[in-house]
Amino acid sequence: MAAFTAADVKALREKTGAGMMDAKKALEEASGDIEAAIDALRAKGLATAQKKSSRTAAEGLVGVAVAGTRGVAVEVNSETDFVAKNDQFQDFVRKTTQVAIGLVADDVEALKAAAYPDGGTVAEKLTNNVATIGENQQVRRMKSVAVGNGLVFPYIHNAAADGLGKIGVLVALESDADKAVLEELGKKLAWHVAAAFPMALDAAGLDADVIERERRIAAEKAAESGKPAEVQAKMVDGAVAKFAKENALLSQVFVMDNKTPIQQVIDQAGKDAGARIVLKDYVRFQLGEGIEKETTDFAAEVAAAVAG
Repeated sequence: MAAFTAADVKALREKTGAGMMDAKKALEEASGDIEAAIDALRAKGLATAQKKSSRTAAEGLVGVAVAGTRGVAVEVNSETDFVAKNDQFQDFVRKTTQVAIGLVADDVEALKAAAYPDGGTVAEKLTNNVATIGENQQVRRMKSVAVGNGLVFPYIHNAAADGLGKIGVLVALESDADKAVLEELGKKLAWHVAAAFPMALDAAGLDADVIERERRIAAEKAAESGKPAEVQAKMVDGAVAKFAKENALLSQVFVMDNKTPIQQVIDQAGKDAGARIVLKDYVRFQLGEGIEKETTDFAAEVAAAVAG
């Protein structure tokens, strides 16, 4: 019996862009482990990278809000997009996001235990919503950013309602520059963050396990070149450096001109304003990131390939 399903083949193809049979073979060799299959496809040059898809695997809403120099993003999941359009659900996400601004730490359990504006706690209101709306809902995650002096700019991509949508972004700018200057820069940076999927603020902030994974894949590719060991080592270092540059926000190329590194965009804005500007932190929440939802409509198309 296959250790994977038609839905797994579909998921692997969406993540890598690989062909159906290549995806099936990779899953067979990896005993159904999708992450291992991704690495194998990339090492063979059949996938350039783990695809950053804008498709999401869960419904609900992301809420963002700012109070003074502090901002917060909260994700609340529902089972269907129908509920995400419900006024009661939207009101809950909006008010829960406001509650989150007042918390000291990014702690979902503390958020659930916090007082809800209409009485009771956030968790109690959520339980009531589940009972009255008739669908499971979950407060999944939250993250806040703050500056001592400057501005936190909030942005919702394709907003479903005020402060609510499927992609929420916060950009924290530390500076003495004029507020109007910071708002304009914050808006541009937020657009970039929404579009460019940065993994961390800078290279040092990239997850060590992710970097090690890239190094391992690069080493496999280099070994296949047959070149001398010292050349292979340089190839690996170059590949890892390129990955870090493309996935750390400050070194990414600005999506609005496709040539200027984000750090240079910020430096130039500060120079023009006559005040240093520091991008202190950011948040990018995309609804459903990391959640896989089983699908079955693809089964008819690939059932024969999986079985064969």
